[in-house]
Amino acid sequence: MSDVQSNDVLSSVTRAEYCVIACAEAWRDNGEVLASPMGAVPSVAARLARLTFAPDLLLTDGEAMLVGPDGTVEGWLPYRQHLTMVTGGRRHVMMGASQIDRFGNQNISCIGDWERPTRQLLGVRGAPVNTLNNPVSYWVPRHSTRVFVEKVDMICGVGYDSAAAAGPTASRYHRIPRVVSNLGVFDFATPDRSMRLASLHPGVTIEEVREATGFELTVPEEVPYTREPTGEELELIREMLDPQGLRNREVKG
Repeated sequence: MSDVQSNDVLSSVTRAEYCVIACAEAWRDNGEVLASPMGAVPSVAARLARLTFAPDLLLTDGEAMLVGPDGTVEGWLPYRQHLTMVTGGRRHVMMGASQIDRFGNQNISCIGDWERPTRQLLGVRGAPVNTLNNPVSYWVPRHSTRVFVEKVDMICGVGYDSAAAAGPTASRYHRIPRVVSNLGVFDFATPDRSMRLASLHPGVTIEEVREATGFELTVPEEVPYTREPTGEELELIREMLDPQGLRNREVKG
């Protein structure tokens, strides 16, 4: 790809593609672990990571097979082996969140009081086991004060404060590498393990992020932009991994 072509391509990068890059970076330097992405953008991101900077990453078809980025079967992953990887920390999940608070507690079960919720959601599912046994990142396609809340209505995924309160057995393998939304990337690299703005997607301002967040967010003096995709990465995203543009349905604009 020539420099002129490369510049033209990079100038047309969509918000969804920045989100793909930000999610893919969650698996950088993970080595041979099982990626478990949930959602269109994380799924494209995990395969992109495998094709570029994380060649040892393991992918699954969601049932019983290990697969390559194009879906080619590479091995068998029976349920018992999958559970061994989970409890041994050799998996990195990227889950969704109906609510997430400043310490990374996540809710996908219900909205409102437990005894009489206003809305029933997915249920707790495997969130507690995931968060206590292997790294878990989060993907939020629509950043708002309804999702980023001061306190979740129910704890499904365990946050840093909850893990610490439960003791060493809960905090030993607990880790939330990053939260990615349509506005930016967030981590917990603060003294009290509260959420911090790590990068802004190009075109987003700090004020926009603050207005869309329902708690006080740690914001460094200098906040970088989410890194640009390379020409190769864009070509892979657009022509091989997501030619139908599912990423743009999940992230508008």
